[in-house]
Amino acid sequence: MQDSQQTPVLSAIGVGKDVADSTGTLSILSDVDLTVYAGETLAIVGASGSGKSTLLSILAGLDTPSHGQVMLAGTDMFALDEDGRAAWRALNLGFVFQNFQLLGHLSALENVMLPLELAGRKDARVAATAMLERVGLSERLRHYPKVMSGGEQQRVALARAFVMRPKLLVADEPTGSLDFATGEAVMNLMFELNQDQGTTLLMVTHDRAIAARCQQRIGLQAGKVVERS
Repeated sequence: MQDSQQTPVLSAIGVGKDVADSTGTLSILSDVDLTVYAGETLAIVGASGSGKSTLLSILAGLDTPSHGQVMLAGTDMFALDEDGRAAWRALNLGFVFQNFQLLGHLSALENVMLPLELAGRKDARVAATAMLERVGLSERLRHYPKVMSGGEQQRVALARAFVMRPKLLVADEPTGSLDFATGEAVMNLMFELNQDQGTTLLMVTHDRAIAARCQQRIGLQAGKVVERS
């Protein structure tokens, strides 16, 4: 049970998304509510087309809702303009994607250093090296993504996301491109880092076994919450 005086890291109130097509207005999301506190883990599950990726994009401030409110670290994300949201994300969010989203012309070390350098951190190299060592890649610092396995690339992505010690880590199908054993190892590492740093974890996954490891689960169907646990 959370302290009623504690501010959620992330909350959504009545979030909806409508789009217009040739037949009229299509509801992608309908009145989604959720609350996540510091250090908690939440999984959003649902079939393809259920609206889970749209919801994730809105919660991260990458897409705008048609109605509703999203509060991240005490700030109304959509009271900010696009530049303001980008700046707030840089301070508070880390991202891990299914297809890794590493920059191919940068080494593993340079990929992890990048957000630190953008934030003006003078210890970028030291901090990035330490985080890559933490994820088991001390021997791969100077390797480029094209010569790394999928599991290694996702570990670089985890290092890049966690090195800024974000309040909220957003993961979109983080094991979707990996085989079972590699995916299991990556998820174990993600939960370990989450626990070590006390980061709040918000994950979209189709894998019920992975979702079961989270403290909260929300099931979406046709844009509506049909399950909470």
